[in-house]
Amino acid sequence: MADFVPTTITRSALRDLTTPIADVSEFDSLIEMVIADNPFECIGYTRRDGVAVAPVVRNREHYTGKVNFIDENTGKRLGTVSIQSPSIAAFDANIAAVMANTPLATAMGGVAERNFAGESYYCQLRCHDPSGDDYYVTFTRKTVRISSYQDEAIKTAVETWADAVPALR
Repeated sequence: MADFVPTTITRSALRDLTTPIADVSEFDSLIEMVIADNPFECIGYTRRDGVAVAPVVRNREHYTGKVNFIDENTGKRLGTVSIQSPSIAAFDANIAAVMANTPLATAMGGVAERNFAGESYYCQLRCHDPSGDDYYVTFTRKTVRISSYQDEAIKTAVETWADAVPALR
């Protein structure tokens, strides 16, 4: 039987945030800052098919909103609706639709109340290192993960940048 032989060494590192990112606006600002400012000094490249790829791109993302339905008399939670959306625009529209959905509130027997603390945000950025390697920086409300990197200098660059960003301490 043939054995698997390692061909590369990839690493992963995780930073737990002391305070979750407050809301989807702050989260998006953070992601856009990384894409626009390119603090890890990634480089763009051209694929074989001639398409130019930016140094840092959104690889995957999803946003989950929570709406509780509360009995106005008792304050008791009667039910919850959870909505996962593929983008922030869809997230905002979907939350607004659930909050304004009178037939749903009637069926639940309570009033809609957004559960900000229960929301989750996820965005994975693909970064193209000058060495030619791609690695990922994944943000959630509570963590930042660096994955698929080989050179320890990549982790150091991301860590140095994160140390200077108050929301990521």
